[in-house]
Amino acid sequence: MHPVIPYVIAAGMFGLGTYGVLVRRNAVLLLMAVELMLNAVNLVLVTADTTVRAALPHSGQVFALFVIVLAAAEIGVGLAVVLQLYRLRASIALDEVRLDSAPVPNGDPDDNNSARHAATTTGAA
Repeated sequence: MHPVIPYVIAAGMFGLGTYGVLVRRNAVLLLMAVELMLNAVNLVLVTADTTVRAALPHSGQVFALFVIVLAAAEIGVGLAVVLQLYRLRASIALDEVRLDSAPVPNGDPDDNNSARHAATTTGAA
């Protein structure tokens, strides 16, 4: 097999992942697009390892293994963030996430329920 074919496939995968990151509004689909980009990088690393004679044997495969470990950690942290976002906002749409203020539990910013909530969670009356 000619080595250009995996490079073209990897470029297509990376392009689709980039498109997914830029266009998707759902947090889970955004994480899937990032995973697609990381898999494209893995394909390039393994293809380069098999086609290029390097001083260190199988170095591309070792780097690909590190990228797989990094992707697993990224998905673990990313899904934890998505679950927390869903618990706070009841939605995982990234368009609806406000980054400038903290969430208000009942929707009324003038109500002072935060002190009462803090007292009940710490066990004080």
